[in-house]
Amino acid sequence: MSEEMCERILLAHGGGGILMKELVGRIVAKLGGAGGPLQDSATLPIEGGRISFTTDSFVVSPLFFPGGDIGRLAVCGTVNDLAMSGARPVWLSLSFIIEEGLTFEAFDRILDSIAAAALEAGVVVATGDTKVVERGKADGIFINTSGIGVVPAGVEVSSAFARSGDAVLINGGIGEHGLAIMSRREGIDFGIDIESDTAPLSNITAPLLAGVKTVRSMRDATRGGLASILNEIAEDSKVCIRVVEEAIPVSEAVRKGCELMGYDPLHIANEGKFVAVVAKEDADKALAIMRAHPLGRGAARIGEVAAGPAGVVILKTAFGGERVVDVPYGDMLPRIC
Repeated sequence: MSEEMCERILLAHGGGGILMKELVGRIVAKLGGAGGPLQDSATLPIEGGRISFTTDSFVVSPLFFPGGDIGRLAVCGTVNDLAMSGARPVWLSLSFIIEEGLTFEAFDRILDSIAAAALEAGVVVATGDTKVVERGKADGIFINTSGIGVVPAGVEVSSAFARSGDAVLINGGIGEHGLAIMSRREGIDFGIDIESDTAPLSNITAPLLAGVKTVRSMRDATRGGLASILNEIAEDSKVCIRVVEEAIPVSEAVRKGCELMGYDPLHIANEGKFVAVVAKEDADKALAIMRAHPLGRGAARIGEVAAGPAGVVILKTAFGGERVVDVPYGDMLPRIC
């Protein structure tokens, strides 16, 4: 990368990989922080309990895609950040930056989608704002959100809590969202329809947390895909995560799409998939709870936590060998959320 490029923010800085981690680290260094692992939500003490607070922005292109749109994505993405902290999402704010020329037909479709997704997730849109900017300044519409949730007593989950011997679970097949966006944006026909998995994960994490008291960590596999969140947990918990390639659910459509484009499914973004690290003795119970919910019918145990080498993710390949799973450097699929 040239010196001139290094002096400017690139599209790849938003991709969930090494460059985004460097960008976030720069922000934290300038503005300060509480220290410790960086989660997508902050858990804050209040009188009588704890709340979870998060904020997010959505700039997906195109605005409408197979399986969802920017409105559904904004609600589900914010709800999911709260859910990964163990919280029950309660309130959202939505702020719209609208480009002059957006049709009311498109805007109403987005609003209807937001209303339906909020009802599905059981959250209330409590406040919001609108701004309109000149043509060419917002690519149709951008949405900024904030979310507040309530953390139940006794729930303590963090990417820093994984322990050697724990089981690593996922609630279903990976890669659908990223490839659905790519197929619509680039006009690529993979031969099999692929739809985004965008969904409110709080509907499945709530029964999981209620039924299994040894859930250590939960992370949704968004930008950077499964590879990024496994590396985050391994690094924050100072453990090694060992996963089995053949145990990771990947649909035939996603597999073929990735082969066609030269992508690794582990690096493709999702909007309805999460990893849960649970105590080994509770793995079967956790899987049963996940599989009982529509969002977890494809749930699988994909690996385990080992003591070392710390901060490393190792994949046992389908051929019997092993390789280190790296975090993507930049962003193969920009503007996917």
